[in-house]
Amino acid sequence: MSQNTPYPRLFTPIDLGPFTLANRVIMGSMHVGLEEERGGMKKLAAFYAERAAAGTALIVTGGIAPNMAGALGPFGATMSRRWHVKQHRVIPEAVHAEGGRILLQLLHGGRYSHHPFCVAPSALQAPIGRFKPRALTRRGVQRTIRDYAHSATLAQQAGYDGVEIMGSEGYLINQFLVQSTNLRRDEWGGTFERRMAFPLAIVRAIRSAVGEDFLIMFRLSMLDLVADGSSWEEVVQLAQALEHAGVHVINTGIGWHEARIPTIASMVPHGGFAWVTQRLMGHVGIPLVTTNRFNMPDQIEHALESGCADLVSMARPFLADSQWVAKAQQRTPEHINTCIGCNQACLDHIFQRKTATCLVNPRAGHETDVDPQPTRQIRVLVVGGGPAGLSCAAELARLGHKVRLIEEAAELGGQFNLARRIPGKEDFSETIRYFTHQLKKFGVEVVLGRRADERDAAGCEVVVLATGVRPRIPALFDPRLPHVQAYDEALKQPPPTEGVVAVIGAGGIGFDVADWLTHQGDPHSFESAWGIDRELKERGGLSPNRPHRTSPVQVHVFQRGTEKPGQNLGKTTGWIHRVTLRQRGVQFHTGVEYLGTTSAGFRYRDQDGNERDFKCDRIILCAGQTSNPAPEFLNSVAFDRQRVEYIGGLKEARGIDAQRAIREGWELARQLR
Repeated sequence: MSQNTPYPRLFTPIDLGPFTLANRVIMGSMHVGLEEERGGMKKLAAFYAERAAAGTALIVTGGIAPNMAGALGPFGATMSRRWHVKQHRVIPEAVHAEGGRILLQLLHGGRYSHHPFCVAPSALQAPIGRFKPRALTRRGVQRTIRDYAHSATLAQQAGYDGVEIMGSEGYLINQFLVQSTNLRRDEWGGTFERRMAFPLAIVRAIRSAVGEDFLIMFRLSMLDLVADGSSWEEVVQLAQALEHAGVHVINTGIGWHEARIPTIASMVPHGGFAWVTQRLMGHVGIPLVTTNRFNMPDQIEHALESGCADLVSMARPFLADSQWVAKAQQRTPEHINTCIGCNQACLDHIFQRKTATCLVNPRAGHETDVDPQPTRQIRVLVVGGGPAGLSCAAELARLGHKVRLIEEAAELGGQFNLARRIPGKEDFSETIRYFTHQLKKFGVEVVLGRRADERDAAGCEVVVLATGVRPRIPALFDPRLPHVQAYDEALKQPPPTEGVVAVIGAGGIGFDVADWLTHQGDPHSFESAWGIDRELKERGGLSPNRPHRTSPVQVHVFQRGTEKPGQNLGKTTGWIHRVTLRQRGVQFHTGVEYLGTTSAGFRYRDQDGNERDFKCDRIILCAGQTSNPAPEFLNSVAFDRQRVEYIGGLKEARGIDAQRAIREGWELARQLR
């Protein structure tokens, strides 16, 4: 959609009863780790208020447990005591001051809670759980229902406009709904009518406690993606019962956390589950919200115009750009800092018990940090237009400095220009687009297609070197041989359509290259490739006939270490890459000692000490990275020896990734005086 095209439905007011939304976009629930941090509530207030100020009309907080048993961790956030009211009050006050509304999400972890006091409908340990839960007694069930109502009352007293009840993703309510996790023989188990009595009792108890004007949104699991999950008929039955019980809005939940199907990662198509919400449209008379992998206005507009839902919820895109709604309203989507669905700095951080931020927006989670106020404008030369250089140049210029950026290649982007060639990482192009427009907006002089020299540095007070990395070439592999290539050269060409390929290195780059090699020609849609029943005839939405996806290219991945391949991949996405490559027939070889290349492949020693010849048509080197050389002009007698700063892969190639590169560029820009 062109930048001059309005979004007429996207911002049409919709009456939800207790108040009127200003648009069709909801900021969905997203735990950011500040909930448990000392002094974190004030930071959370600033985080939400900044997004409300940009026009986000309705915000949902991260999950807050109704009692200690439901907390996600030993010190997880709860809303269960009077002093929690005072602690939380700063959040709705800040959001209301900016004209927004905010709901508190009530989330009971059930058997997903990571502490020894977790409870569940039945004493069944989750596949991803560390602790076996204790089965709730009848009194325990009633007490939990009362705790939900008490939490909602406290939320109301704190100033929240309503609550969202988390009834999806495999948490406690989901565990009651599904027969495989609910083995009870009392009034809370057995038939579906008895199993769904638990969420209905919670809704009724909350409605009775808070009155009719307090908004209740229910996040309903419409597609469990686990064996023996809810049937579609049960989903519809529950949705209608929830409406009758007093729910104002139904939000869409997709997949349990233990499901082995990606639901929000970058390889999921944009709006890839909107069709599920659309199936429920017309079955209830209250608004429905669709979600998952929306990140740009045109995608939302398409979903709404297609009748997929009444509203759209996004979470991570508001980490990437707090001004998302304002930019969409101004019809300037080119200025949106787009979420690329990488999970590296948000979900992966949360699983590591760190505060969430964003790979493409290091400021996320640090809204209370005041912009530095430069005492004077300085002239800065940035050498290198990859992620680190782009981040640094854009932030320097935004702060008012005079910036010139020189990139040797004919285009900006650096390693992102390679990453965006990987299937499922096409959104990396959006980051390049965003920074390109930022440079233009703030007046950065950009020079492409030549190396920087001492004349460029003349008159500059600071030179920032961000020339990045290049592939590391193991000594025993000669890239001059016709069948040996470094990964950067390989990715610039179309992938082979047949033959045998050896990938040297099983880190992130090796996995990406193996994916690129084996993806080509895949005739399956996302749903069929991952075994999702689009017709919703099967329980849990899982198809019994998952297609065989073996690639016509035979790929073998080799690594020197004996650890599990891909061990250091992201917590929330690594399993997806491993499953994908395994399904395509990729073979892994660990504990390898390379002995040298041959005319038909290479020779190696396996972990048992046997020497072997591996015959292949191509060898692609993915064995790490090394820093590019520093620019030659640093050694020139004409160079004036200005202050020189190193960032990104040039500063340290080991372990470099886009998150660190962009963060270092942003941080340096804010430190320069």
